[in-house]
Amino acid sequence: MAGIIGKKIGMTSVFSVEGKNIPCTVIEAGPCVITQVKTEETDGYEALQLAYGDKKEKHTTKAELGHFKKAGATPKRKVAEFKNTYQEEYELGQEIEVNIFHENDYIDVDGVSKGKGFQGVVKRHNFRGVNDATHGQHNRLRAPGSIGASSWPSRVFKGMRMAGRDGGKTVTIENLLILKVIPEKNLIVVKGSVPGAKGSYLMLRKQWK
Repeated sequence: MAGIIGKKIGMTSVFSVEGKNIPCTVIEAGPCVITQVKTEETDGYEALQLAYGDKKEKHTTKAELGHFKKAGATPKRKVAEFKNTYQEEYELGQEIEVNIFHENDYIDVDGVSKGKGFQGVVKRHNFRGVNDATHGQHNRLRAPGSIGASSWPSRVFKGMRMAGRDGGKTVTIENLLILKVIPEKNLIVVKGSVPGAKGSYLMLRKQWK
């Protein structure tokens, strides 16, 4: 299986054999249910649709209820698709658990970063600011500076780095080392941080050697 849906539990730290304190993230990975098996013949590509996290029927549309019922599953909160690159054999309604991962494996994690609201150029784009208040500068330490030319083109080019809404975007963190797998609690511990707040959904994808 190429991946699984998970939820960020929070961050902690563990000690290595050498006694080094390593920051890490605890993720609840699965169990997920296969709600659709896509094949080359029917859909034009090989993929598996997974569903994770229970929700009440009254919060589910009739179309979704029928879709989950076909797979013999209860209504789920999060649905995501993973490519079945190696065309492994899976069945509709089959459960995928955290034991598809092992210690010392490397994974890629997709998540939605924390929204930071409207931010200036220093925080949003790492501008340095003026940093020199001795030459007649006043309240310019975090300003963007000049953003355009004069009579030509008499406009600001598209894509100019300026102030605006920051965060709330899909971010991928690659090559995260799995430090520990706890199958009985559906938990894995990965080295370092992952995008998103506590309780946010994550897509965990295995790296094939």
